[in-house]
Amino acid sequence: MKIRRVGAWGLLIECPDADRVEDWRAELWRRRAAGELQAVEIVPGARTVLLDGVAPGTEALLAAWEPAPGEHRADGRIVEIPTVFDGADLDSVAGLWHVTRDEAVQRLVETRLTVAFSGFAPGFAYLRGFPDEWAVPRLDAPRPRVPAGSVALAGGWAGIYPTASPGGWRLVGRTDQTLFDVRREQPALLTPGTRVQLVTT
Repeated sequence: MKIRRVGAWGLLIECPDADRVEDWRAELWRRRAAGELQAVEIVPGARTVLLDGVAPGTEALLAAWEPAPGEHRADGRIVEIPTVFDGADLDSVAGLWHVTRDEAVQRLVETRLTVAFSGFAPGFAYLRGFPDEWAVPRLDAPRPRVPAGSVALAGGWAGIYPTASPGGWRLVGRTDQTLFDVRREQPALLTPGTRVQLVTT
């Protein structure tokens, strides 16, 4: 773990992998809720956690903390995503996994995913939880338009497109859930730490 200062009020924690990012995110959120940490924003990434608006002395606090691996990862709320598994790339994903189409769907609904971080577009959550051997490559050429609600895979990640946009992930299904709505108190349905379960409809 490495801590770097970012500007006058920010700190960046560099982690070796996504597991450690989740350990730090959960630990920092817990300590902030308990009043042990002052930070306006705690923003996880693929290998980093950014703290913004931190109090003086926070860097020394972070250096003294050592989150226990996996201790708080299951604390997030659970959101079920009703999904129709008819994606254009479902058969190719099944082929890459060396299983049948039905077995691929079974894997998808039996895996509890977790929002690691958000990016790409408002409401787009990067979901982790698949074994490394299930990682699939992005498409050679991105589609010019992926429909909103598309459930997709790329690398070791799953994601759901909140709006129609270009995209190179492999489409395995679709949902009618609204992923992002500025009229809600919390616009994004899926936020870091949220546990996600795909369910068949």
